[in-house]
Amino acid sequence: MPNFAALFIANNMKKRIALFISGRGSNMEAILKACRTGILQDIAEPVLVFSNRADAKGLAVAQAMGVETQVIESKGLKRPAFDAKVLDLLQTYQPNFIVLAGYMRILSPLLVQAYPQRIINIHPADTTQHQGLHGYEWAFDNKLASTKITVHYVDEGLDTGNIIAQKTVDLSGTNTLEEVEQRGLTAEHEFYSSVLKTILEA
Repeated sequence: MPNFAALFIANNMKKRIALFISGRGSNMEAILKACRTGILQDIAEPVLVFSNRADAKGLAVAQAMGVETQVIESKGLKRPAFDAKVLDLLQTYQPNFIVLAGYMRILSPLLVQAYPQRIINIHPADTTQHQGLHGYEWAFDNKLASTKITVHYVDEGLDTGNIIAQKTVDLSGTNTLEEVEQRGLTAEHEFYSSVLKTILEA
């Protein structure tokens, strides 16, 4: 006969995560799969996939995987006003951590200060060398033999938060930007979940 008390305690030990996306959400999908059957299944409970765009393709993916989704359109709203709405929404879900997975907005101090050292992002470059958009394009244009992907805590700057972990991606043999991006994304999908496992188990 199963020990229901033990199962209840074990389930409650899972960290509640809210994933933020703005587009297709390929990293989000990889994390949700890791929560369902992979290395995060006993550690993380995805309670929300949130987007600032109603047309984000990742929303349908999350819904198909049984995860609740919410949208607040950011267009036309200044960052503090928008993030105040986001904070109100998050009160319902009470996440332990916010995981940015292709979320294309800079967070306001209001949101960052509400979740200190509990907002995590992945960046497709070494954040000490390249911040902002087009990390793989930067690597390709500079003909780098390798690049790094960075998982970091989010602060009030642009990709300036404390680095949690980095992974080197070998770019040898890549001839197009698409090949660079594909190699990088493949590494991201595995790396992000492995780093999250370390963080959530701490």
